[in-house]
Amino acid sequence: MSFPTERPRRLRARPALRRLARETALSPTDLIYPMFVREAITEPVPIEAMPGQVQHSLDSLAREVESALRLGVQSFVLFGIPAVKDGGGSQAWDEAGIIQQALRRLRDAFGGDPVLIADLCLCEYTDHGHCGVLDGDRVDNDRTLAVYQRIATAQADAGADVIAPSGMMDGQVAAIRSSLDAAGFEDRAILAYAAKYASAFYGPFREAAGSAPRQGDRRGYQMDPANAREAVREVRLDIAEGADIVMVKPALAYLDVIRRVREAIELPLAAYNVSAEYAMVKAAAAHGWIDERRVIREILLGIRRAGADMVLTYHAREAAADIPCWEELG
Repeated sequence: MSFPTERPRRLRARPALRRLARETALSPTDLIYPMFVREAITEPVPIEAMPGQVQHSLDSLAREVESALRLGVQSFVLFGIPAVKDGGGSQAWDEAGIIQQALRRLRDAFGGDPVLIADLCLCEYTDHGHCGVLDGDRVDNDRTLAVYQRIATAQADAGADVIAPSGMMDGQVAAIRSSLDAAGFEDRAILAYAAKYASAFYGPFREAAGSAPRQGDRRGYQMDPANAREAVREVRLDIAEGADIVMVKPALAYLDVIRRVREAIELPLAAYNVSAEYAMVKAAAAHGWIDERRVIREILLGIRRAGADMVLTYHAREAAADIPCWEELG
């Protein structure tokens, strides 16, 4: 019997050999933890569609950040739920708005240790739930840019290290960059939601953030799920406007897009493991249908393997706690 000269199993025989040959690694510092903070509550409110996630009070937000920092997670993206919404989303840039309060609270508590990322959008703050200023039933792109500029400077002034515009308005990165620079915040980075798709995977988030549109949908400004080449175009436009990091959202149904973007650019690339991707894992685990720890590991490694440098994920805290034990999973 003749044997092949190539035997890939040689490097799979023992844990030490598997570690030696491993191509993709994941560290807690690769994870960005999305967190919701709600105005006018004193205790965290569980999010039914996202088991294990809550709308935080300012106090519980600080406790959760402290716990995650101990596990090695260093980056956090904040979403605010104001007590009062209006047609213009004015609480988004108010000095006393919930995100500005949260940023100041965390910066005072932890200094420069955490990377604080402020999501910049209007959907959580408007009574109509859209990501921009309405002109009738239509989102007015250019009027929205002026509002985004006000929000960006308010967030930077409150202590955000990174501004993350998620509204998918044309020209939003250039508008935000110019306003930050004019206000003396040249050192603040922009993480652009550059390729954000009009996805059904956002459903649980809309419960968590109270951001579902009252009428219509967001397909007029978010990307068509059928398009991949367009994602590269969107990313390149945001880079040309001054983005420091670009993002693909969602992640799991768009791994091919992550790969295309990775091959097209040299900037850091983020991917968002979104709310329904999280909720499906939790639902299947609750029924005993999957090994939750192994599935979380495979999902996060898969997103990294596709080309993402960093992953926004609601699994961040539990994954960070479990990463040292992953080898035992085989």
